[in-house]
Amino acid sequence: MNIDERLDRLTERHEALTVHVEIVTADIEQLKERIDELTVNVDKQRRAMDDLMSNVADLTVNVDKQRRTMDDLMLGFSTLTELARRHEYRIERLEGR
Repeated sequence: MNIDERLDRLTERHEALTVHVEIVTADIEQLKERIDELTVNVDKQRRAMDDLMSNVADLTVNVDKQRRTMDDLMLGFSTLTELARRHEYRIERLEGR
């Protein structure tokens, strides 16, 4: 193999390598774009999750308030029931005399 053949072969290799590098560079650019898109989506999801967690915390507070209100109502109903029973007992006692 003479020098010209070796130079031709080296030139072919160089051209093939150049094409390969261009393809890899284009692929890397596409990957960078996709990563940027995914980063934006992750940030949106993170904000949505933060909002959701805030809403869950608010709902938890509301449920606790409703539970306390329900407890107060149940105590009130229990007290009213007991008063009604006592009143009925007194009426029966008075009517029975």
